[in-house]
Amino acid sequence: MAAADQPPAPGSTAAPSPGPAPTPSPATPGALATRLADERLDHRFKGLPPDADGLTAGELAAQRRNVFTGGFTTPLLTLSAESLEHNLALLGTYAARHGLAFAPHGKTTMAPQLFARQLAHGAWGITVAVPHQVRVCRAFGVSRVFLANELVDAAALRWVAGQLADDPDFRFVCYVDSVRGVELMDEALAGSARPVDVVVELAAGEGARTGVRTEAAALEVAGAAARAASLRLVGVAGYEAQVPDASPDAVRAWLRRLVALAAELDGRGLFADAEEIVLSAGGSEWFDAVAEVFAEVPELSAPVLRLLRSGAYVSHDHGHYERLTPFNRVPDEGALAPAFVLWAQVVSRPTPGEAFLNAGKRDVSYDLALPVPLLVRSGRDGAVRPAEGLAVTALSDQHVWLRTAPAAGAAPAAPAAPAEGTAQTPGAAGTAGGTPGGHGTPGGHGALEVGDWVALGLAHPCTVFEKWPLIPVVAADGTAVDYVRTFF
Repeated sequence: MAAADQPPAPGSTAAPSPGPAPTPSPATPGALATRLADERLDHRFKGLPPDADGLTAGELAAQRRNVFTGGFTTPLLTLSAESLEHNLALLGTYAARHGLAFAPHGKTTMAPQLFARQLAHGAWGITVAVPHQVRVCRAFGVSRVFLANELVDAAALRWVAGQLADDPDFRFVCYVDSVRGVELMDEALAGSARPVDVVVELAAGEGARTGVRTEAAALEVAGAAARAASLRLVGVAGYEAQVPDASPDAVRAWLRRLVALAAELDGRGLFADAEEIVLSAGGSEWFDAVAEVFAEVPELSAPVLRLLRSGAYVSHDHGHYERLTPFNRVPDEGALAPAFVLWAQVVSRPTPGEAFLNAGKRDVSYDLALPVPLLVRSGRDGAVRPAEGLAVTALSDQHVWLRTAPAAGAAPAAPAAPAEGTAQTPGAAGTAGGTPGGHGTPGGHGALEVGDWVALGLAHPCTVFEKWPLIPVVAADGTAVDYVRTFF
């Protein structure tokens, strides 16, 4: 695929092509992702209408079924069409405004249709974490891939070398953080037609995840990479969310260390073979600090690609990133919108103080926070109301444990203790969300009943997308307008 199929992003040194845009190639990410509409639907895709078996995803989308009345089954994960487009556009605009190239982290969604939309919104390329994810990117025409990990798997390295040899427009960059890693890469890539571009990963501090811990170690790894015949040292990178006791000042201080390391390596001539110097950071919690500090980069020996790698912004969330998003600090820059809603049905109402939904740990995220009840849709007449008085207290494999408010004057029933291995709210049961008070007991006006649908807000998009191979994209009126395919 020609590089022109992915427009140069802000922060890149490439000049835009003059004249009208070329006709899209059949091998572009957008064209390849469109072919997913031809996949036949069957039992592999939970939540879809049983009578949709045998249809293609495109045919089902063309029917514009309503998720409540069109035969969909619960549990059902949905993505808001309006919030999804808003979020995609917002981060594309933010990166452009701050002179950043953008390689959103694809491991969040592993959805080629969303990769294509991110690229259409100006992304430089896609970030991934492991070799399988690189293969998905390449299968769907992504021509620039940033692997935010050290790659020492010989078979994967030889495959990457083959991709580079076969496609002169393919750009691949990955981390190195050890001399041993450099040795393994150089050995596996011996005789390759093109060198593999690498960046030295600087750890965010003691106790952080991967990366060299000191500048001295970074110099040693950089020197080894610069000498390796099959590698080309092109920059430095890291992940600022791992800064211990992260605060705006602490994160900015670490980012300035990263910039200083780039300048130090450049001053020593270690980027001599680089056409541009890659400087990369940025998850979904501190991209405002990344924009601020990367604007201070001094002039180096080659143009600098300031590369942001946020990923969770696509769907945003209820809870974790909702609390930590940089837009809370810079509200004038915009605001992300939570796009996920998980609909589940009440399948048991055994006591006045509890109810159970037919979703669980196989359907929702729970590593950072339990789901939060948002809405209740009556199983009798379809009326929708706020989920007042409801709170998720625990998850089993296939059940959500709900605490419900008792009728006025009634003593609350003590919910049964969750079984061993059930995900629970830390501390006292019933503190995971919802508001005390609200609707009454079974049989009362506005009560939660068996058959009602409950909408749950979810935290941590990465561990939501992975549980759903096909996700309806739903307009505000409940119409399923598209289906997003994931490859985990």
